[in-house]
Amino acid sequence: MLSQTVEYALRAVVYLASVSPEGKTTAQIAEATKVPQAYLSKVMQGLRGEGILNSQRGVGGGISLAVSPETLTILDVVNAVEPIGRIKTCPLDLPSHGEHLCPLHARMDQAFQVMEEAFRKTTLAEILADPNPSIPLVDSLLPGSDTLPSGEGEG
Repeated sequence: MLSQTVEYALRAVVYLASVSPEGKTTAQIAEATKVPQAYLSKVMQGLRGEGILNSQRGVGGGISLAVSPETLTILDVVNAVEPIGRIKTCPLDLPSHGEHLCPLHARMDQAFQVMEEAFRKTTLAEILADPNPSIPLVDSLLPGSDTLPSGEGEG
């Protein structure tokens, strides 16, 4: 239901939230999120344009969140990349329907509304604090260690 571009944007901002306020290069983000670097560059450019990311060149620079993980929501990211397409009028342009959606399109719009509301209520900080043993974007042990990052469980 969500595009690959939205998925890539969400991966990138969750990763940046996990290392916030530290900046990372596009190459580092691409490696951590398993997103092709060229594609990620375009996604990051859009997120910068929407005020979600900052970028700073030079030593100590990199890409970082411009918004606190405690206030940045999934919906903010989705809307910056590809807003959820709510159905306000008949998609078939049937004159008799107009703004009065048929039962099919009304139910579809209700589903989009539920998704939109769930994304509006979920911040990146909440995603990272979730007790789920599957840690976002982490699938391996730390180098030279027998534990996962932050001592969290296996997933």
